[in-house]
Amino acid sequence: MSFAVIKTGGKQYKVKSGEILKIEKLTDIKANSKIEFNEILAYGDDSKIEVGAPIVNGAKVEADLIKNSKNRTVLIFKKRRRHNSRRKNGHRQEYSMIRINKIFSKDGKILSEAEKVSKVTKKTETKKEASK
Repeated sequence: MSFAVIKTGGKQYKVKSGEILKIEKLTDIKANSKIEFNEILAYGDDSKIEVGAPIVNGAKVEADLIKNSKNRTVLIFKKRRRHNSRRKNGHRQEYSMIRINKIFSKDGKILSEAEKVSKVTKKTETKKEASK
């Protein structure tokens, strides 16, 4: 199984094709749009690994942006005992949820590709035969 190590939002992620993950929020990008990550630190599979110094030039990872959203609330509560001093605060970190589609090597060949996702729609059946 092929993988790649990408750098985005000041963090590094080991990704595989078809994987869904949360990354730091990507600004000015709408949902259901394509994203291309060019800062690839390493890529490979079980037998061979290509490591960059610091990045691999020409390698890239394509992904789809599923949604931009916020995480659950993290409560910050500070109390100084015997001083009648309390402070309660909350924080919701923004994130982007992405799905990895393709991983390209430095010479442009596709290392791995995710399967197509098809949305299942519900069909209402009419009972024409019952009325006959």
